[in-house]
Amino acid sequence: MEGNYYMIHDYLIFIGVFAIFFFLTVSIYLFSQNRSVKLRNARLSEANKMIEQRLNEVQLEHIGTKLNPHLFKNILNSVQSHAYQTYMSLDKLANVLDYILYESNNKFVSPKEELNFALSLIEINKIKVNPLFDFRIKSKIDKSDTVFEEKVFAPLISVDLIENAFKHTDFLAEDSFISIQLELQQGIFSMKVSNKASLKNTLEKEKSGFGSQSLDQRLKMIYNNYYSLQKSSKNGIFTAELTINLGDFYDKMRYS
Repeated sequence: MEGNYYMIHDYLIFIGVFAIFFFLTVSIYLFSQNRSVKLRNARLSEANKMIEQRLNEVQLEHIGTKLNPHLFKNILNSVQSHAYQTYMSLDKLANVLDYILYESNNKFVSPKEELNFALSLIEINKIKVNPLFDFRIKSKIDKSDTVFEEKVFAPLISVDLIENAFKHTDFLAEDSFISIQLELQQGIFSMKVSNKASLKNTLEKEKSGFGSQSLDQRLKMIYNNYYSLQKSSKNGIFTAELTINLGDFYDKMRYS
């Protein structure tokens, strides 16, 4: 009996020590997690302040009257949909807002500036895409091209095609995808965007027409015979391909 008593006594001591160790470990872990959450919330708060400040600048400049009114909403929704990725996209967001604030007022920008803007806009939109989603982007830019840094590109031309692809894609479909190709070779700029849309979006497009009529009108007014915009829909796959002969357009600008 006395032996059993000591065994039980030792067992209880072991249980007590283990319980104390367990609670200490849990307490330290919870303290560490709480501290990490507070630090992350503080950083997110600072990021949100920066975003609000830039948006206030945009409103003061009345940029919203010149652009697709959903552009800023889509950008912010993308950033806010995954708060833990805010810092990864904040730099891209700053580039986009700076471009819209300070460059979009110009009649022309360089292909270099517009392409940097387009790539930043794509990265921001990618935040809401599942990492396993079939997203394809290909960029073939000749930086030695004579027009690469010349003021021959109408700003924000690339917005509509990019925004439409993300807006009308069915991200839940197994065979869904987004493909964006950007190219500048021998003075020719081309942009091809394709995506697989849902049945609902397909029916809406059949009723309302594909793409933005304002983009067509703007291209025609600026580039006249120096561009082509082809749009097609087949088996639920929508494709828009824009080509602008910036080289010939630049020559026309210089000699006229």
